[in-house]
Amino acid sequence: MAHSNDITISQVKGKAALSAFIDVGYRLNANTPNWVPPLRQEQFDLFNPKKNPFFEHARVQPMIATRAGRIVGRISAHIDELALAQPIEQGFGPGTGNWGMLDAEDENVAQALIAAAEDWLREQGMSRAVGPLSLSIWDEPGVLIKGFDHEPIVMMGHDHEHKQDWIRAAGYKDAKSLYTYDLDILKDFPPLIQRIVKSGERSERINIRRVNKDQFDREAAILMGILNDAWSKNWGFVPLTDSEIAHVGKKMKPLVREDLIMIAEVEGEPVAFMMTIPNLNEALRSLDGNLFPLGWAKLLWWLRNCRSHSVRVPLMGVSSKFQNTRLASQLAFMMIEYIRREAVENYGAVRGEIGWILEDNQGMVAIADAIGATINREYMIFEKSL
Repeated sequence: MAHSNDITISQVKGKAALSAFIDVGYRLNANTPNWVPPLRQEQFDLFNPKKNPFFEHARVQPMIATRAGRIVGRISAHIDELALAQPIEQGFGPGTGNWGMLDAEDENVAQALIAAAEDWLREQGMSRAVGPLSLSIWDEPGVLIKGFDHEPIVMMGHDHEHKQDWIRAAGYKDAKSLYTYDLDILKDFPPLIQRIVKSGERSERINIRRVNKDQFDREAAILMGILNDAWSKNWGFVPLTDSEIAHVGKKMKPLVREDLIMIAEVEGEPVAFMMTIPNLNEALRSLDGNLFPLGWAKLLWWLRNCRSHSVRVPLMGVSSKFQNTRLASQLAFMMIEYIRREAVENYGAVRGEIGWILEDNQGMVAIADAIGATINREYMIFEKSL
């Protein structure tokens, strides 16, 4: 337990404390414009070692702040052994711990929470902090710094405008920007892109196919295998373990639509994929995080009927041996075009969001530019020496 003036920071231990940790996030964000409450059960599962395989290779310590007997903030500090094993030049590496889930009533509380998270990381032998990550790079990385005027799309975070200032005031420097791109999918792509797509369609080497939900586990393993290979040199990369791949597959299965996920094969070998999901936030915005008493019925109806105004491309990848080639961009354009048509025709979608994309991922930035996508949100990951 740590004290800072009239603020006390306590480590979360036990179900009651974890419930308080989760509840304060809803209370402190309730008046944040455009915030969409996540499902409470998913928040509990995130911190449940029996439900979240992240705990198989990570140490996690949630904390809450109290002042005059009231809970006024929260933060989570964590150390990922797989991130520690990555090359330093790729963002993490030896000595690098993380924190996330920061919510606070005011800047004083935020500073006390960040200091407590840093103290815990130092006690664990860390010499550098990178955050916010909630909990891993694969969950909700970064804090929103641009794009406050509209709701986040599914599985992307949303913050109030002061949070970035609180983090910078604690001595943090910008480490990496993550962009999301907005795309009007009712518009046809430029003529050059259409020609590239048609050229690919004439090639006997290339086959673009939908995923087969009847063989979901096999397909998920193909997608995540390509992802681990495709992203292996990216800043912030941490490999997904087999149990995490299975967990992601199970979590995503209700959102999977076969016509919105494409696998590109070259001479019969799967070498690229693009995953698109309906914007679940359209259903969640009215539930206040609760499935009971009627939330589950509303959510089930939405999942079954799934008329989604917007869709998101959260993951895509091209095998490393094809990266930085014309074929890589051709496969990407083909998958985007096929999914664009399906999203408009089958789900009534009018816009798509691609991301997140690293600011210096030149290949993906070039693809987004070529199809007329524009940056609509920016998230920042910060770093600090401890």
